[in-house]
Amino acid sequence: MGDKAQTHHPGAAGRALEADQPASVRNVVLVGHSGSGKTTLVEALALTAGAVNRAGRVEDGGTVSDYDEIEHRQQRSVQLSLVPVEWNGIKINLLDTPGYADFVGELRAGLRAADAALFVVSASDGVDGATRMVWEECAAVGMPRAIVITHLEAARADFEDMTRTCAEAFGGDDPDAVLPLYTPLRGPEGPDGHAPVTGLVGLLTQKLFDYSTGERKESEPGADQLPDIEEARNRLIEGIIAESEDETLMDRYLGGEQIDVKTLIEDLERAVARGSFFPVLAAAPAAEGARQGLGTVELLELITGGCPTPFEHALPEVSGIDGTRRELKPCDTDGPLVAEVVKTASDPYVGRVSLVRVFSGTLRPDQTVHVSGHGLADRGHEDHDVDEKVGALSMPFGKQQRPVTHAVAGDLVCVAKLGRAETGDTLSAKDDPLLMEPWRMPDPLLPLAIQAHSKPDEDKLSQGLSRLVAEDPTMRLEQNQDTHQVVLWCLGEAHADVALERLRNRYGVQVDVVPHRVSLRETFAHKASGRGRHVKQSGGHGQYAICEIEVEPLPGGSGIEFVDKVVGGAVPRQFIPSVEKGVRAQAAKGVAAGHPLVDVRITLLDGKAHSVDSSDAAFQTAGALALREAAADARIHLLEPVAEVSVLVGDDYVGAVMSDLSGRRGRVLGTEQVGAGRTLIRAEVPEFEIGRYAVDLRSLSHGTARFDRSYARHEPMPPQIAERIREQADETV
Repeated sequence: MGDKAQTHHPGAAGRALEADQPASVRNVVLVGHSGSGKTTLVEALALTAGAVNRAGRVEDGGTVSDYDEIEHRQQRSVQLSLVPVEWNGIKINLLDTPGYADFVGELRAGLRAADAALFVVSASDGVDGATRMVWEECAAVGMPRAIVITHLEAARADFEDMTRTCAEAFGGDDPDAVLPLYTPLRGPEGPDGHAPVTGLVGLLTQKLFDYSTGERKESEPGADQLPDIEEARNRLIEGIIAESEDETLMDRYLGGEQIDVKTLIEDLERAVARGSFFPVLAAAPAAEGARQGLGTVELLELITGGCPTPFEHALPEVSGIDGTRRELKPCDTDGPLVAEVVKTASDPYVGRVSLVRVFSGTLRPDQTVHVSGHGLADRGHEDHDVDEKVGALSMPFGKQQRPVTHAVAGDLVCVAKLGRAETGDTLSAKDDPLLMEPWRMPDPLLPLAIQAHSKPDEDKLSQGLSRLVAEDPTMRLEQNQDTHQVVLWCLGEAHADVALERLRNRYGVQVDVVPHRVSLRETFAHKASGRGRHVKQSGGHGQYAICEIEVEPLPGGSGIEFVDKVVGGAVPRQFIPSVEKGVRAQAAKGVAAGHPLVDVRITLLDGKAHSVDSSDAAFQTAGALALREAAADARIHLLEPVAEVSVLVGDDYVGAVMSDLSGRRGRVLGTEQVGAGRTLIRAEVPEFEIGRYAVDLRSLSHGTARFDRSYARHEPMPPQIAERIREQADETV
């Protein structure tokens, strides 16, 4: 799309790419639904860049770590991967993201590290709701975007129809901001009536680019072909001129002036870089043995010419570790060091590897940096604020890591041996520690209760889990004090599956998945009395304690209230705390199904003591016995936790979601419109009913809805369900 100055210092064959200045870098994240062809496209771009720049020697891209066995088994990407390529003297960091919703944390990390997004849309599958939501996220922060249509070889693929679909899905109020730069050039029809795409027609340049031989060949269109592209070309020119900063251009064009192609290309590049125009391109992988895939050269030219440099990316908010706001120049290679860990992984040979985006300053090997964590203690992440020595810096090439001497502001680099750094952490100078505002991550809402398979596994479990959550901030580790379960909260079943496989294969920890238990409570339905008698005589000192109590229910949230109403010294003063200790200990164990007793007032009314045989232990036992006797003659309510749930869903699915919530014993509290075509549903639902809601809601809404939940209170569960819980408790005794 135009010649660019070659400011990049290219690596020779066998060396990693290295950028000497931010203007030589483009960071592009690939976004799209699972199966849209993102990884295949990255491979095609790497093949084209390698073939052209290294005289036929292909340098394939790579990942930050070694999860290939998981991806091969699941037949989809589950991780963010980095593939650096070089084109026109520019280093392009291609960030390939998973398309499946369970790995949205990897997608968010890719968006944080990138300066532009390439939306990959399958011509045979179209645009799904989840991709539209990511587009809206990018639009909200003004990220430049382009669209590439893949799978043009599919029998039902229609580039023109899919371009219109993209304009409707992504154009919003201005569908003319989403227009193709090229149209497909088709070969002769086959026996099935399908004409394969063999090349592209450049609408601005009016050139033909034929890829049928595996090499891009440029030619002029015939006179009979020009009328076919005129309408699309005129519409593209008008779309570009509408976004031009030259306000006279439209009048000149409408007045019949032929606008110079070079001017149009420069205006196009500026409009793409500032995120006001979204070009549509087409791409397909090269045939076996070919060097260039269809549309890959055009795409590389768009990235180098139209995508913004890191200078144009606003710096996320930076503060000192004391919270004081710091104003820094964007992408200043000589400024204070500010870098962020966008991904953490474990390599079997070099240990922990961190993928880092440098936002300010220059990062070098063996440099001592300050590592600032974000305090994700609520997710099981250890809080930390430490100095660490940076190990080797490298860039991935296939499954290898090749060393680099530095990473300038705007670039991405892999850093070895940062033992305490976790995903989302900030790296800064040790004498000027800074902290970057963290990016937003979804809350994990699918519980996975696990236990060690054997004693050796138990010894390794804690360390394995801590490493797992250090790598993935979308996981939350919970040690539930009520149920005594270890719970790993995940985003979905595939996310949980990957977590278990990493524990097993990377950390050598075999775990068993067990049913997740909900934290229940018990309370008295009405007032009741109980007498605890603990009298034993077996030689020497005996045990003697009798106490009488009354138990009455209190409002929810009251806890346990103990009242002393003993008169006349029936229970000596020194033993009254013993009775309280005994009833509280029994309340913590439960009185019906083994769940803690709450929201009752326990009143000590009377009792008896012995001058020799009474003791603290005896009255503790008597207090517990009295509470158990009171419960035996009373109706005990089982209390279940109720969550307040907020579901953001497209209007098309509101009825289905509300019906589903009602079927889960939910109470819908209200709805409100949130933007165009979205509704927020607020409801209260028992936690028993939403253990798998993260999975079920995704299926119900075709991946377009999201929800959050928070604890509201405990309340009595229906008698038939409570009875079933009690029966299960009896079976385990």
